[in-house]
Amino acid sequence: MKVSLDTNVLLRLIVGDDEAQQQTAAETLEGAELVAISVQALCKFVWVLDRSYRVARSDISASIRRILDMRNVVANRPTIEAGLAVLDAGGDFADGVIAFDGQW
Repeated sequence: MKVSLDTNVLLRLIVGDDEAQQQTAAETLEGAELVAISVQALCKFVWVLDRSYRVARSDISASIRRILDMRNVVANRPTIEAGLAVLDAGGDFADGVIAFDGQW
């Protein structure tokens, strides 16, 4: 099975505010042959964790890295790493993504 995860699935996986949904998200991620995660989904993921859940930026960054380290996850890693570099430096993940994509 190949899947593309949206922001809500990523949030359920990390936040754990609904145990049944967290379990379903984990099973989906672990059971899929290929998991695509878009930069847009991660931008929204970061925003929701920061604004709604008040998660520390270092924890957000670590969560994204854990997800990207999974064997079956594919994503635009150079763009995401640029966003993480800005996030880790105290800036906005989406701004880092936009700046990276704007380099010609």
